[in-house]
Amino acid sequence: MMVSSTYEWHGRTGPLTLRLGPGVFTPTHTTVVMADALEINPGDVVLDVGCGSGVLGLVAARLGAARLVGCDLSAEAVATATENARLLGLSDCSEFHLGHLFDPVDDVEADVVIGDVSGVPEAVAEVMPWSSGGPTGAELPGEMVETLGPRLKQGGRLYLPTGTMQAEDRLLEVARKVFGEDNMHPLVVREFPLAPTLARSPAVQRLVDDGVLAMRRRGSRLMWRLTVWRCTRP
Repeated sequence: MMVSSTYEWHGRTGPLTLRLGPGVFTPTHTTVVMADALEINPGDVVLDVGCGSGVLGLVAARLGAARLVGCDLSAEAVATATENARLLGLSDCSEFHLGHLFDPVDDVEADVVIGDVSGVPEAVAEVMPWSSGGPTGAELPGEMVETLGPRLKQGGRLYLPTGTMQAEDRLLEVARKVFGEDNMHPLVVREFPLAPTLARSPAVQRLVDDGVLAMRRRGSRLMWRLTVWRCTRP
């Protein structure tokens, strides 16, 4: 595999050196917060949707998961995650598949689903090196929640990031329909400054003006909020 770079992961279970193939996104603030929020029991089967470099699933494996199944729409991401599992000595308990959301893993029943799929609007993805989650950023993660189906066992847990850098209310409405409000619990809430490039983008400003994105001003900076939810299947 052609590898373009390495990345030093200093999040949970780190430090680790990860490989990043061409076009595979570097872990973000969301990745680090998601890793901190994961609750893994010994023997868990973990399904990492939109696995990218594989770091979140590999953290879960290092925390005691018995089996890790990852999937991604990018062939380079699948190859990168497979290589990272090999480098960390986790090949025997992990596998990675190519395809859209749950399409390549329809035979998996997981105790844990890591749902960190791209959730930024198209206007944000045009400015930053991220994949679009749809016009408002809620479309792709909403589809992921709606199509979860039997991939998550009864009593299983979906770890779902939502944020004010997307149409958060729309995504939460979908999640509440699937799980029920009483089965959704916010585990972590963090605020981060909006990147100056985004703050200066007219397209992003229009989303703010239209109420799609909800930013809070702190001094001269715009702040966005990230929440990680534990959604338990009833």
